[in-house]
Amino acid sequence: MKLSVIIPVYNEETTIQAVVEKVMAVELPGIEREIVIADDGSTDSSPRLIEKMREDHGPLVRVHTSLINLGKGAAIRFGLEYASGDIAIIQDADLELDPNEYGLLLGPILRGEADVVYGSRFKRPARNIPLRTRLGNRLLVLATNLLFGMHFTDIETAYKVFRVSVVRRLRLRCVSFNIEPELTARLVQMGQRIVEVPISYNPRTAAEGKKITWRDGFAALYTLLRCRLTPPELRPAPLLSGAPARERDERGG
Repeated sequence: MKLSVIIPVYNEETTIQAVVEKVMAVELPGIEREIVIADDGSTDSSPRLIEKMREDHGPLVRVHTSLINLGKGAAIRFGLEYASGDIAIIQDADLELDPNEYGLLLGPILRGEADVVYGSRFKRPARNIPLRTRLGNRLLVLATNLLFGMHFTDIETAYKVFRVSVVRRLRLRCVSFNIEPELTARLVQMGQRIVEVPISYNPRTAAEGKKITWRDGFAALYTLLRCRLTPPELRPAPLLSGAPARERDERGG
């Protein structure tokens, strides 16, 4: 079993090294791992730090670099193209979520109890979560549950764990934060068994680098409606033009 940890990055110079170190330090007996960093056109020192980590860790760290900022969704999609693992987990490049909970997240899949696992920030009491975040999440969760007949508590969580082969069958459209509801809707429509497990959450503020805004909430609602009215498109064409291009990118060419 091989785990691909996909880390979308945009201007995270203060946290990216600590996140990668935490991921490297997680103990996962019997599971091989790789880190796939998708740099989404960072303009700070993140590219330099990422290149240093690639040099230090060799094949354990794979990198895709976009010349311009396309959005979190685009970064995740590129990360999926680069992933060589059986299972993927999305790891934000900040310190809001704890990689030490990977074992908890992988458990239901490894035990055959689920196809997809979400780490829910709201399945346990967490008074440190801002009211605006709570209200926004409740609205999106309510819409998702009504539209798709589910019982989610958190669809905007970054911690989504799934089999790479399954998600690669999807033709994903979103390039921004609305990749979260799109993934959820399409996985439900594909009949994937999704379970939630409680995770810890240490939210940061806009001043500390938080990028999502209320506008992203409206985009998420639109995405949910669009997905509800259209079937998932399967077997997408690759985002990249084959292995040679991927290899050139990894060498910085």
